[in-house]
Amino acid sequence: MVVVVPIDLHGGSPRQRLQAQLAAQLPAHPELVLVTDLDGTLLAGPSPWRRWLYRWLVRERDRIIHVFSTGRDLRSVARVLAAEPELGLAAPHLVISDVGCTVACGLSLEPLPLAVDPIEARWRGLPERLLPQLALIPGVAPQPVTADRRLAYDVDVEALDCSLLRELEVHGVDCLVSGGRYLDVLPAGVNKGSTLLALLAWLEVAPERVLTAGDSLNDLAMFETGLASVMMANAEPGLVAHLPRLSATYQARAEGCQGIVEGLHHFGFTALLEGRPSRRVSSER
Repeated sequence: MVVVVPIDLHGGSPRQRLQAQLAAQLPAHPELVLVTDLDGTLLAGPSPWRRWLYRWLVRERDRIIHVFSTGRDLRSVARVLAAEPELGLAAPHLVISDVGCTVACGLSLEPLPLAVDPIEARWRGLPERLLPQLALIPGVAPQPVTADRRLAYDVDVEALDCSLLRELEVHGVDCLVSGGRYLDVLPAGVNKGSTLLALLAWLEVAPERVLTAGDSLNDLAMFETGLASVMMANAEPGLVAHLPRLSATYQARAEGCQGIVEGLHHFGFTALLEGRPSRRVSSER
């Protein structure tokens, strides 16, 4: 079941307040909110499929809100956008980064205070308590990245004692191991799924117009929202193991961008893929 996130309406509608913090105009009547992980998902798949999907997203930019949802930080997202001009990857409308701990404008990559400030409040004071304990845990090493509102580590899963991570969580954090080699320490209750639901409430978009896509265990929280989701064929085994209980999640036969397109067809967005008026939207108006 999709959870509805309550919002304080003071100062304008949720969408108006969100738009005021963005550098570009959102689509007036979006027919789809497409939320894509990057590595292994939007940045994966055969080059012809990547080129086609990227150009489709540009062509339909006034009908689709595209959201990156990634474990990367904003600096890394900027490098991805700078490195992909040949295939045509454009900036999304919005970015969820740092495994859900940051929300930013896709064009400027500036964090959005209305979304980030509540997460910052949860995170305040935690690094000072956690860093000394993390330094004593065998098998973890800080990643050479600047992470915001989280701590990011490389992990040797064979040397890691998971009970030590559970001890950390009593301080008000969640410890997430993904890809068999990454450890993210996040404010408790903050993840890609919780941040996406909050963002959708600001966007005032109906849940049936949303599709998420991912391949990693840090995407599990998106799939657990109950929103329509497509799991890549190349998903990590730990994520695939959860598939039987994810009733709204479809596992594609293809990888990366080809898998995203397969998922769009599966969930009834074929008309949008073909540039035709969507029956989903026309029937609602």
